[in-house]
Amino acid sequence: MKNPRAGRPLHCRSVEELPGVTCFLPEGVPPARLRNVVLSVDEVEALRLADLEGMYHADAADKMKVSRQTFGRIIKSARKKVADALVGGKTICIEGGKITGSCLTGESEEPAVCICLHCGYEQPHVPGVPCRTANCPHCGKMLIRKGRYSRVD
Repeated sequence: MKNPRAGRPLHCRSVEELPGVTCFLPEGVPPARLRNVVLSVDEVEALRLADLEGMYHADAADKMKVSRQTFGRIIKSARKKVADALVGGKTICIEGGKITGSCLTGESEEPAVCICLHCGYEQPHVPGVPCRTANCPHCGKMLIRKGRYSRVD
């Protein structure tokens, strides 16, 4: 089957700041039953602008440097994913997206690592392999990315 977007490259979306937290885990769900919902950074930015800042879609679209229709598709997708995670007791992970903006300047020279928020264990991030696919060898909890898309102290 032919890729429907093959002829249309994805344009960078302007994002003001990267999320400070990149993974939200539901309480009371056994680790073996956890399923993930992945939000892109631009979907989180759309949620921030429309739902947190209360901006009109046209104004938020201008801020993200996309059309109003594209913004509508981004926010619809983001809201559906968040609702799915909340209703279904799923983990919300924030990663990826083709973004540009002030948040990407001065990128850290430290190598990216995967970290366990439960016990603090760290291991080097393997490019192309999401941290969330690995579990901590000490406590068994899911690892998340520390570095480019997260700030974990």
